[in-house]
Amino acid sequence: MKDILQIARSHVVSAIRERITLFWFLIFPVFLLVILALIFGQVGEEGEITFQIALANQDAVSSSFASAMIESAFVEVSSSAAPGKEPLFRLRRPGPGEDIEAFIEAQLLAVRRGRLAALIILDAGSGESLTTDAPSEAAPAVEVHYSEGNAASGMAVSIIDQILAGIDRGMLTQAGAFDPGASIPTHKAYVGSAEDEAPYVDFLLPGIVVMGFFMNGLFGIPGAILFARDQRVLRRYWVTPLTVPRFLAGISLGHLALCILQFALVFVVGRFALGATVNFASLSAALVLLLAAATFMAFGFLIASVSKTANSGMAIANILNMPMMFLSGLFFPIAGLPGFLRVIVHVNPVSYLADNLRASLEVGAATYAPLVSILVPVAWILVSSAVAAWRLKWDVGR
Repeated sequence: MKDILQIARSHVVSAIRERITLFWFLIFPVFLLVILALIFGQVGEEGEITFQIALANQDAVSSSFASAMIESAFVEVSSSAAPGKEPLFRLRRPGPGEDIEAFIEAQLLAVRRGRLAALIILDAGSGESLTTDAPSEAAPAVEVHYSEGNAASGMAVSIIDQILAGIDRGMLTQAGAFDPGASIPTHKAYVGSAEDEAPYVDFLLPGIVVMGFFMNGLFGIPGAILFARDQRVLRRYWVTPLTVPRFLAGISLGHLALCILQFALVFVVGRFALGATVNFASLSAALVLLLAAATFMAFGFLIASVSKTANSGMAIANILNMPMMFLSGLFFPIAGLPGFLRVIVHVNPVSYLADNLRASLEVGAATYAPLVSILVPVAWILVSSAVAAWRLKWDVGR
């Protein structure tokens, strides 16, 4: 047992002493947690998200009630905000004497390039068409241009639609044509509230924990084995009573110790510096974390088994790192990914472990069935262990 503990101690001390290893295993997860939480943590809170929109009024009858009402409504929304809060919209309008057609072209380009959430155009004659009984097939009086692939643009358009619906109701009321009795009776019941929704930091923290375990296994395990083999350190081990299973036990124990250190550091920063409220003190969460550590440890053995040198092992780890990390839902939901990318998601063990951990912490609903979230990582453990046992070479001369 003493030799196993010495190997484990050596693995942990080597990881902490190496500055590059220390940065990627301990500092980087904390750094990424803080940066993402500070940038995206306030999205969705009142007064903390502002959409850039533009409005162009082409209505020749500039004094018409309808066009003036629409324009004033958006001006009011873009200028009113609670003390210390940003307004919902930042509104661009043509300046005095500015060519309105050139303004529209410039704003359409800004929408296309993602610099503007939406462009609202009040077409010529909109004042008359909005206040008369125009036929249903008539051209729309208000055009709203947005970018379909931009999430912020879609959110802004939803809000714009609500504002326009409110203006439409107001104009019908002014004209005496609004019939409240004709409205469909609706019963509204709250299922949860905004206060019950998990903040982004609660969603992010489990993902960062899994990411730390992933990077520890992806780089730490192959590095410990391959560099020791290339430098002929393992050859010295084999002339001692130390056996391969006991060496692997020591590396595994050291890997678990590094995972615990990572988890403690990330949890302390997330809980006490960023205000995360997730509670990891449950048996289900502990079992998922243990499964994650074992999965990525086996994955590290797999990389070591297919690499001829330490440099090639690090190259393979770097190639796999980004796709597996970002196509797993660690940092953001991935429901809208294209089909060919979702194939990677469905074979990626990181996806299932992150989803399983969040479900065990009650941070959103699980995407995958609980049994599938366990079977896929276990399958990776079995396959990786089998390949490693078959191909892993313990000496440069073998």
